[in-house]
Amino acid sequence: MAREPLRLLRATAQRARTAAVSPIRRFRRPSRPRSPAASPKAAAFDSSALDPTARPHPLVRAAGLAAVTVLGAWIGLLVVGSVHISVGPMDTRMALRPSLAGGTKINVAPLGSLELNSHHAPLRLDVDVDRLDPLRSQALVDHPERLSGLQDEVATDVTRGTLGLAFRSCVAVVFGATALGLAVYGRPRRALAAGGLALTLLTASGGAVYATWNPNSVLEPRYSGLLSSAPSVVGNARSIVSDFDVYQRELARLVTNVTQLYEATSTLPAYQPDPTTMRVLHISDVHLNPAAWHIVESLVRQYKVSVIIDTGDTMDHGTAAENGFLDPVSDLGAPYVWVRGNHDSASTQRYLARRKGAHVVDHGEVINVAGLRIAGIGDPQFTPDRSSAAAGDAAEHSAGRRLAEAIRDRKATGTSVDIALAHNPIAARETDGTVPLALTGHVHHRRTEVLPGGTRLMTEGSTGGSGLRAVDDGTPDTVQASVLYLDRDTRRLQAWDEIDLGGLGLAKAEVSRHLPAENRPGATPSPTTP
Repeated sequence: MAREPLRLLRATAQRARTAAVSPIRRFRRPSRPRSPAASPKAAAFDSSALDPTARPHPLVRAAGLAAVTVLGAWIGLLVVGSVHISVGPMDTRMALRPSLAGGTKINVAPLGSLELNSHHAPLRLDVDVDRLDPLRSQALVDHPERLSGLQDEVATDVTRGTLGLAFRSCVAVVFGATALGLAVYGRPRRALAAGGLALTLLTASGGAVYATWNPNSVLEPRYSGLLSSAPSVVGNARSIVSDFDVYQRELARLVTNVTQLYEATSTLPAYQPDPTTMRVLHISDVHLNPAAWHIVESLVRQYKVSVIIDTGDTMDHGTAAENGFLDPVSDLGAPYVWVRGNHDSASTQRYLARRKGAHVVDHGEVINVAGLRIAGIGDPQFTPDRSSAAAGDAAEHSAGRRLAEAIRDRKATGTSVDIALAHNPIAARETDGTVPLALTGHVHHRRTEVLPGGTRLMTEGSTGGSGLRAVDDGTPDTVQASVLYLDRDTRRLQAWDEIDLGGLGLAKAEVSRHLPAENRPGATPSPTTP
């Protein structure tokens, strides 16, 4: 009898514990051992999946926190992560934006943009030029002596703006990540964790920017829009490096004329060609696109081109009916040097050789045009002819070896060759070590490399946008050409501009400036061979 009150007390406590649990857990069906004969569907059912107290996997929780942090930081940068700063005579807005490539982009609406490969980090610096202050601009015009201190003034303004941007960006990412974390998790600890992680990521990205910062990126910008005329405005890369004071004055004149550029682009300062520099326009793979001739003529006029070099595939099928397409080469405004491509027939070559101002190179022959000694060999294959099988890469190697041998024979007589031409890069590679520069086409995309023997091989894209067939899908391919700057005395490459025209109606223009490694500031001059 004494045990009855004890059993009654235990039963009452058990009922109290049962009543205290949540309704969901109260009505959960107790798990029971399943017999081997249970159905597969019943075996697949796990009642623990209905348990709201089950915690997700740690990796899932970490991924969720990272996603919230990145998204919140990005929103913070978009909303409040920018500063307005005066840089010289310009009012600008600076902001950091997430980016896979990094770099700096300067937007000058409505003229276009200027892109610099300034750093490699998951952050891009955007600088928007809102307006040019007329009072500060007029002060520069009225007092030219102030231009001497403009560089230091701009550097001070940029430093001040960068420090302000760094502080504001830290506040923006912490605020954005914390706010989003609080909205998603509803717990201050998780929200603060997101804010702290965002600040850590921004700090690490800033460290990557500092470690990869390239102050010389201003020497190799990429222009777009109306600013694509800037290379011809401020001069070639060689004069920029050797005569920086002249470049500074021209750039300042460009800045002071921006207000007029909104009304008429003709107010750009006139460019005076450097008499010590030769300009070579490299084109290739026109493929019967008549728009290419207008583009070439415009580039010849804008860049004061000394000679045009076409590395072939000007035609599409090489028929006699197509020969009339070559007539405009006589009126392009500069001598036209051509080497046969695999879409150009022998009939094409004979017809072009009779055109005024045209110079055809083949069989390793060396010609002298505008002070340049150029050797070339036509493509050994004519692929539109389906009656014979293509000889393949072996024929290209053989043609390249014949060209290299002809260049060596010429050098043995005391006269070196400046540029070697072939349509196919496979053939041009055989000239490595015999010439300082080899030009090719064929592959329809641009590529530049220095071969083991020291020869720089430059492959041009399609100046015809891969021909009229490229518009079959409604979007024409990018039109590409390059302007090469060569020293008039040594005939060595000093710099080059890569020109890209794209979009329907060729509405988009980009120009990017490049320097050989030996011409960069502080570099050791390259040897004179080959």
